[in-house]
Amino acid sequence: MKLYFTKMHGCGNDYLYVDQRAGLRPDMGELAKRLSRRRFSVGGDGIICICAPVTEGADGRMVMFNADGTRGAMCGNGVRCVAQWLYTHGVEKDVLNIDTDDGLKVLRRTGEGMWQAEMGRARFLPEEVPCVGLGEGPVVDRVLNAAGRDWTVTCISMGNPHCVTQVEDTEALELEKIGPEFEHHPCFPDRVNTEFVQVLAPDRLRMRVWERGSGETLACGTGTCATVAACVARGICKKDTDVTVELRGGELVIRVSDEGIRMSGPAETAFEGWAEVPELYKCMLPTFCAGRFVLY
Repeated sequence: MKLYFTKMHGCGNDYLYVDQRAGLRPDMGELAKRLSRRRFSVGGDGIICICAPVTEGADGRMVMFNADGTRGAMCGNGVRCVAQWLYTHGVEKDVLNIDTDDGLKVLRRTGEGMWQAEMGRARFLPEEVPCVGLGEGPVVDRVLNAAGRDWTVTCISMGNPHCVTQVEDTEALELEKIGPEFEHHPCFPDRVNTEFVQVLAPDRLRMRVWERGSGETLACGTGTCATVAACVARGICKKDTDVTVELRGGELVIRVSDEGIRMSGPAETAFEGWAEVPELYKCMLPTFCAGRFVLY
């Protein structure tokens, strides 16, 4: 049996998008581990399921699984792609309300394949991130020892945990060595996404990211929001100003205000196809949906 998917990405942050509006399969985490393997399978940063909404009046729901099979609460690039998928699959509205594990997100279509997402507020308290051992109060400009040296970090929750640190040159980092040291640091009981930011100007940053459960990715929407929020908190960037963040896979524009954080960027379809379903799933009967057999 095969599973129909749409491969989409936001600035190179790529996931397999699977229609699960008839009911979420309980083993999608295991399937994410299998299908996310680059060179050995379809490849991607994980699987994002498009499910029926749970909030009255909402248009859909996003449920995401990282490449290691763990479930994530929020994905900024992912929620833009879900909006684009819904828009091109019968929900042709310029404003979409999408449920996530971090609450309802409002997305506005700003052009062909372009979406603006209301991402909510950044949360800086240690119990919100969560993190331990970095003092009380907002975790801004604290010292963290990792990978053999001290780093000045700001820790933030955007529905998922982030650790932001400023560096002189993002390209000089050996992220394959450094990233896991942050992800699995004892200060972060739920592990952490880590953003390494180079300040080019008050309204332009360059960033690399190590995502928990996926390793280095070409972009991270929530991480980009966390990065700009951290720079605003540190006095580097200004509120109510568009800040462009250069990522390895493209650019996102972030605006931090007292009302919350707004993220603007692309959502693109790479291809569609069928993935071979492992033996574990072959006892499940497919459902015929939108002209295709889709596994539920």
